[in-house]
This record gives sequence, structure tokens and C-alpha cells, in this order.
Amino acid sequence: MEYELGRGKRTRRTYGFDEIALAPSIITVNPDDIDISTNIAGLKLKLPIIASAMDGVASPKTAILMSKYGGLGVLNLQGVWAKYENADEMLDKISSVSKDEYVELMQKIYLEPSKPKLIEKRLKEIKEAGAKVAVSSIPQQAMEFGPIAAKAGADVFFIQATVFSTKHKSSDSKMLVLPDFCKEMKIPVIVGNCATYDVALDLMKNGAAAVLVGIGPGAACTSRGVLGIGVPMATTISDCAAARETHFKETGNYVPIIGDGGMVTGGDICKAIACGADAVMIGSPLAKAEEAPGRGFHWGMATPSPILPRGTRIKVGTIGSLKEILLGPARYDDGSMNFAGALKTSMGSLGASNIKEMQHVEVVIAPSILTEGKVYQKAQSLGMYK
Repeated sequence: MEYELGRGKRTRRTYGFDEIALAPSIITVNPDDIDISTNIAGLKLKLPIIASAMDGVASPKTAILMSKYGGLGVLNLQGVWAKYENADEMLDKISSVSKDEYVELMQKIYLEPSKPKLIEKRLKEIKEAGAKVAVSSIPQQAMEFGPIAAKAGADVFFIQATVFSTKHKSSDSKMLVLPDFCKEMKIPVIVGNCATYDVALDLMKNGAAAVLVGIGPGAACTSRGVLGIGVPMATTISDCAAARETHFKETGNYVPIIGDGGMVTGGDICKAIACGADAVMIGSPLAKAEEAPGRGFHWGMATPSPILPRGTRIKVGTIGSLKEILLGPARYDDGSMNFAGALKTSMGSLGASNIKEMQHVEVVIAPSILTEGKVYQKAQSLGMYK
């Protein structure tokens, strides 16, 4: 339904996770009988959770652990692990400065170019541990780093930008031709980010093995404030899931979509999949792990931009091990731990035996879902209001 924003502009209503809820089914399923596995770009994941390619989240160590626990960790090829042999020293510096100093410090640290030899070394470390190897690059350096990553044993290559388009106009830079790049790469290419049906469909038609969905919802992202761009996640996932179904009907090729950003609790992950996601990419919830490289901090990929930073550094603290956050048992009552357990329990209550069935459960508009009956939690800063 369209609305009139003003005499010269029509608009539509969109929804975020905080405005929707999942309606229970007449059927329930034992959580022990539920399959939460998914297939993304040829990779079978027992857990539909991908760790964001952010330096406060993904290191070679956490990538190995993510694979061990059934998910996937993505290493940022423009991050400190690809730039510095002594990456931990850089992470110590980033976590030690005040909130008035970190942007300038990061801009200096991230000016160092990524080094092919270091990329090869980091990927070898992950691969030799028997883990799935995933890396991410910005479009401007994908043509340089893609072949290096593939040769070094990467299983999948992510191309990520704040907004990705196959119809880029430029008078002074060489454009990445996505269909050619995907054909030349010997491994699947996952592309993002996008937020609309048309762009998602276009990326699928141009060779993307999966599509990242979400612009600006991340806890450390400031793109919506800096650029004014974004679509609330419940709507953008639903729109892009529709593009996936259109593409499948037209070609017989099923291209998964990955909800990227805006998820803090297990309930958010459940909602993302119910809206149509095949998997989710999360950052800040995993930055709280004891093993996370951010030392209790989390920052956006575009925070170090030398011209226009579009991310910030936030303090998330440390709440427990990565295993507890992903697989439990939970030590807190706020949805910050045991995401696998939360997903299975939610799916059981909704009558969904697998991810595909979860994508078809009933979603209702629920603007009071976070406040209804929660006056004591809010007043005492407990549970959902910690």
C-alpha cells in the first residue's frame, strides 16, 4: 500500500524487527527433532549463523571456532589480519583509546595496505585447522584479492559494500563486472549489501551465489545517520526473499539470502528467518565472546574510512564463551546466549521442522511487542531491558 508523503512524493510503510512478532501454530514440534541446518553457496552449515567480517568479531581463531560450532566466520581482507603481522598489537591500540580518539587512530591503522602474503598465511592457518574458509573484500579490491584467496584455499568469497550495484557509473575507476568475476573465480561469490527486490534480483541474475541483505542496521554502523540510506530489516528481508523466489521460478537456481545486521538477540534471528532469510550474519552479539578479537569492543567496517567514516566503535563487553553464545547453555535471560536453542525452541512453538518451513510461519505486525506487560523489566533494567 502506498501513502502520500507530500504532494510530490509517494511512499510505503516498512517494518523493523521491533515491530513484528511470530504467531504460534496449531502444530508444535519437539525442539530435538528440528533441523536448523542450511546450505549457503554450496556450504552445508549446521548452524545458520555467519560471523561478520569485522575485526572486532572475526579473527583466524574465531573463524576456526565458528566452523567447529557449525557456522561460518568471515575474515576481512581490508582488516588488520591482512595488513599487520602483529595484528593483536593493533587491536590492543584500538581497544585502549578514548571515544574521542578512536576514529583518527583507526584511520591511521587502516591506511596500511593489505598484503597478499599475509592473506595467504591467515587462510592457511584456518584451513589447516580443518575449518571452512571465508573471506570478504570491498569491490574495489575484489579483482586483486579474489584469485589470491581462491588459490590459498578459500571456500567462498564475499564482496561487500555499504551499497552494491551491478550498474555502477564512474568516469575515473574500473568497474567490477560481476558476471565475469563470478565466472573467473573457482569458488562461489557471495555479494552485498542490498535492501530492495530489484537489486537482489539483479545480483542473482549476475552470478551471485548468495546475497547479503541489509543496509545500515548493524549496531556499529552509522550509514543511516551519515547517508540517510536503509530499509528496516523485516521488510528488506521479505522483499529480497521474494526476489529469490522469482529467480528460482524463472531459472531453477535457488540463491540464498543472508540477513546482515540489526540482530541482537535470539528472537531477532528467529524473526529474520521467518521473514525469509536462509541464514543470518551477525556482529555485535559475537563480539561479546571471550574469544572475540575486539577486547569487548565492536566497530563497523567503514569506521576507518579516511574521507567519510560510516561506523563507530561501541563497547559491548564480554559475557561468556563463543560456544555459550551460539550453542548454550545460556547464563543470561535476555536472549544474548544460546542462539541455536532459541531458534529450535521458537521453531518448535511455530510448528516449523526446518529453515524452509520457518520461512513460511505467520508474522504479525506488533508495535507493542517490546513494551507490552514489561513495565517491571523496564523499571528495574532486567530481562529485555538490560
